[in-house]
Amino acid sequence: MNENKSIFETLFEINVNDHIERKKDLTYLSWPYAWAAVKKQYPTATYKIHQFGEKQLPYFFDEGVGYMVFTDVTINGLTHTMWLPVMDGANKAMKSEGYTYDTKFRKDIPVEPATMFDVNKTIMRCLVKNLAMFGLGLYIYSGEDLPEIETEKITAKDASILKSVVKSFEEPDKLYAALLNRYNVKSFKELTQKQRIEILEGLNQISHRNETKNGNKVHSIGKSEGQTATSYEPD
Repeated sequence: MNENKSIFETLFEINVNDHIERKKDLTYLSWPYAWAAVKKQYPTATYKIHQFGEKQLPYFFDEGVGYMVFTDVTINGLTHTMWLPVMDGANKAMKSEGYTYDTKFRKDIPVEPATMFDVNKTIMRCLVKNLAMFGLGLYIYSGEDLPEIETEKITAKDASILKSVVKSFEEPDKLYAALLNRYNVKSFKELTQKQRIEILEGLNQISHRNETKNGNKVHSIGKSEGQTATSYEPD
């Protein structure tokens, strides 16, 4: 440990990339690694899980909004508090009973009721986020508050339509493979709504360029107002 550096500078400089885990569109830092990394630098570091009510439950619960967990981390006398709601894989708050919600793209999407397993996972994720306030892996949280369109998966119908659009271009198999590689997915069904819009914008740009070159009338294939066109060329 460099005595001339602050706690934040010391932990922020640690490269955690080899220890992150990805689930759908979320990125997590392994909690055993995170805690070990901090303890190596600051052996006296401690953490505390907040407990509530007569039963000293490790979460706060409200019927309207769901469950929230809290942790404290103390390093060299400095304490930061962090909180995190218990969420499902789609980043939706879990409650004591299951419910459904609607979005612009889908209706009646189910959210399962929370279990103690979900609470336990959230506590450890909260601890990792707490450690990020001291600098460790803070950069991996830079995109966590993205709009829903950037994380929600497209429907099977949208994926099928998008693939049909790709087939209308020259060398469709090559273009399809290039798009899968660009977005690091195995099929269009794994794309988000934002990615689908980006692809349609890019295909529209290619179509516009090709038809202009050939002197033909240009037809839009899915331009979305306010979106920036992205070019997709087969390798």
